[in-house]
Amino acid sequence: MLSHDALDTIFLSARTRNGWQDKPVPQALLREIYDIAKMGPTTANSQPQRIVFVTTPEGKAKLAPALSDGNRAKTMTAPVVAIFAYDLQFYDLLPKVFPHNLDARNWYAGKDAHIKETAFRSATLQAAYIMIAARAKGLDCGPMSGFDQAKVNDAFFPDGRFTSNFLCSLGYGTDASLFPRSPRLAFNEACTVV
Repeated sequence: MLSHDALDTIFLSARTRNGWQDKPVPQALLREIYDIAKMGPTTANSQPQRIVFVTTPEGKAKLAPALSDGNRAKTMTAPVVAIFAYDLQFYDLLPKVFPHNLDARNWYAGKDAHIKETAFRSATLQAAYIMIAARAKGLDCGPMSGFDQAKVNDAFFPDGRFTSNFLCSLGYGTDASLFPRSPRLAFNEACTVV
């Protein structure tokens, strides 16, 4: 069982950050976070998530026009911005990642709605795993959906195979521009036991 301190780091005291220290995030740490998070479950082990870690001024300049006015400044100062996306041809890799059923590719091929639903669901789970792993390894996160998806797709995924899901700034946060913690729903407001 995780200690209270570990739960505090990952969930209880962790906050969505809007301000960032001018401190780089080593690429080796991004790899380590990915290697932890990739172990989380997905539908048929499909692993449809694809990530672009934007770290350079050139990459941020490419991303900036797609950001909403309220997200641009804080995103540009983050050491890393993860573009969480999903692969609409993830099923082509099922023979590799789901080898105990070599027919699994046929569950998806030619079934566009099923492809999109599975890719979106599992890639969103994978993005959450990345954020949990990042927090566990000492980084802060600033997830956001305030961006123009079509502009991100055009700039980073022009062939249409990948589709952006949401963005997440990663780095070492500051308390600058930190909002008071918003209320959470109580168990009986969000859950039913049957």
